[in-house]
Amino acid sequence: MSITGLPPYDSTNIFARILRGEIPSRKVHEDDYALAFHDINPQAPVHVLVIPKGPYVSHADFSVNATEAEIAGFWRAVGKVARDLGLESSGYRILSNMGADGGQEVPHFHVHIFGGRRLGRMVPRPEA
Repeated sequence: MSITGLPPYDSTNIFARILRGEIPSRKVHEDDYALAFHDINPQAPVHVLVIPKGPYVSHADFSVNATEAEIAGFWRAVGKVARDLGLESSGYRILSNMGADGGQEVPHFHVHIFGGRRLGRMVPRPEA
C-alpha cells in the first residue's frame, strides 16, 4: 500500500548498504527481522540503532506494509537489545524520527536506543 506523501524506498541509502554488508557496522544484534548496531556519532554513552531488514521508509510505511511477523520481530529485537545492553534497570529512551520536520536523516525506518546516563527531558518545556 502506498502512503501519500512518503518518498519511494531508496535502496542506496546507508542502512540498506549496511544490511547488504557493503558498509561495515559494529553489530549488537541480528536476527531474521532486525539489525542493531552502534551509532557512528553517539549522542549518549549507549546509542544503538535498530533497523528492520525490510525496505521501509518510515514508521508509517512499516506499520502499514510490514507483516505481523516483521512488526513483532522488530519490536522484540528492540527490547532484546535494550536488555542485552543492561539498560532495563537504569532506563533508556527509544526514539524514531519521521520525515524532514521530525529530523529523519536516513530514509529507512529505524529507532535509536539511548542510555548509559540520565537523559533529561526530550523536549524542553515551553517558556511561560
